Amino acid sequence: MIKIIKIVSILFLSITLASLASAENSFFEEGKTKYNEKKYDEAKFLFQRSIVFNPKDQDSYLYLAKIYNHEENKSEEQKNINTVLLLDPKNEEANYLLMEIELKKSNYSKVKELAENFSKICNKLCDKKSSILKSLKNLEPKNES
Repeated sequence: MIKIIKIVSILFLSITLASLASAENSFFEEGKTKYNEKKYDEAKFLFQRSIVFNPKDQDSYLYLAKIYNHEENKSEEQKNINTVLLLDPKNEEANYLLMEIELKKSNYSKVKELAENFSKICNKLCDKKSSILKSLKNLEPKNES
């Protein structure tokens, strides 16, 4: 009798965990669909739900950053980009987005540092590096000797 209870408990736990993993993935996928449809409020809610199930879901943080960029909420955008980079320092898109933010702030030294790092990690977005470097040349270095 005890063996049957253990087997049923393990089976129940396995099914529950599988459904939670599926729910987290469906929240992200549905959020991505809403994002592509430009339904940003709905997408934001779904990405936030995805993060509740998986706090290390860097893709949801990245999409939230993009939504906050669209909403022109710079502090939330940067916070989400920083979270992506905390989870995956080599995330190419997050590094690129952070360079764009720092360019807008005219933060020469930070953009230079990020561009050097970007050169080491770029895979898909390498062509965007040249536009960043061109913009970097237009900035006056601050406090540089």
